[in-house]
Amino acid sequence: MTLIRVVNPNTTASMTALIGTSARAVAGPGVTVEAVNPDMGPASIESHYDEALAVPGLLAEIIAGERAGADGYVVACFGDPGLDAAREIATGPVVGIAEAAMHAAMLVGRGFSVVTTLGRTAGRARDLAQRYAPAGACRGVHACEIPVLELETDPAVLPRVVALAREALDRDGSDVIVLGCAGMAGFCAEVSQRIGAPVIDGVTAATLLVQSLVGLGLRTSRRDEYAVPPPKPFTGLLAGFAIK
Repeated sequence: MTLIRVVNPNTTASMTALIGTSARAVAGPGVTVEAVNPDMGPASIESHYDEALAVPGLLAEIIAGERAGADGYVVACFGDPGLDAAREIATGPVVGIAEAAMHAAMLVGRGFSVVTTLGRTAGRARDLAQRYAPAGACRGVHACEIPVLELETDPAVLPRVVALAREALDRDGSDVIVLGCAGMAGFCAEVSQRIGAPVIDGVTAATLLVQSLVGLGLRTSRRDEYAVPPPKPFTGLLAGFAIK
């Protein structure tokens, strides 16, 4: 039995439930998906400030997963917050959803466009594309300007995402659309059908990638950068995070 812990770094339980549903839909036989969120941190992640303050809660869930015997982890926020830190402390592989989605996009097309939530997050998506994809592969980032917490309730979301995706294919000359928020996971199949092109949701892509890495017996290398952090005192609110 393989246990994959999918961590939504924000504190909104309803979004965590939707993320868990998407991840379980693609998990293979013998794979258990546990979708969790921290009990501290922002309700959504839409700024560098939000992202920074989400990381302690994310790492707390990784530590709890280690105690529970998790085999691998998905960081279910498109900014991939805390990904490198999580890899330092997790026994099994850790994959971010932007990372998985962009890698998958390059396997099915020459270039991709990202459709995300707020325009203020576009710079972060471009930064990650520089890390994960060849130069020029990310042809554009397009924001629907609907906040993360309204993705579940605003009826304009799906039509807006479809329109932006169709426009991005034409304007950017892209072959593939990457959905730039874990809260958009449930739209993937319908958007793809409507625009007639591959649409990639990072939650499902990351879940399957972690599943494959676990099946191959692969885990994060402990050489150099991803070695376990050296022990040292932590004080104040972070005292419980000290590596012993």
